[in-house]
Amino acid sequence: MATVIFYEKPGCFNNARQKRLLEAAGHRVIARNLLTEPWTCDRLRPFFAGLPVPQWFNASAPAIAAGVVVPAQLDADTALELMVLNPLMIRRPLLEVEGDRRAGFDSEAIDRWIGLTVATPTPDLETCPRILALRRG
Repeated sequence: MATVIFYEKPGCFNNARQKRLLEAAGHRVIARNLLTEPWTCDRLRPFFAGLPVPQWFNASAPAIAAGVVVPAQLDADTALELMVLNPLMIRRPLLEVEGDRRAGFDSEAIDRWIGLTVATPTPDLETCPRILALRRG
């Protein structure tokens, strides 16, 4: 099984569930604080390879939810600069396995990548539960 470097927001309910799923699948998880990591644009860029810029962002981040930052209007360089300045905007988790880097927790993609044999309890393991509740209510 894999050793997964897992960049998280400490205390995030979904990140805790995601780590448990990885561990239940037999992976070793090394958690790191996404918010205090010394990010640079060059260091962040590989996590988002192949993804359109809007998918690089945490839609629940206050600046994005308030419309102050509109990811669809940003180029890659500006997006990275904003995320380095405010890591709360980075889509999480960021995952790294043997130098391969990914952003977000798409359980099917992770299963194809490193194996995630445990059935996921809900299809949305990224959106903050508070945001989901607001959308429903």
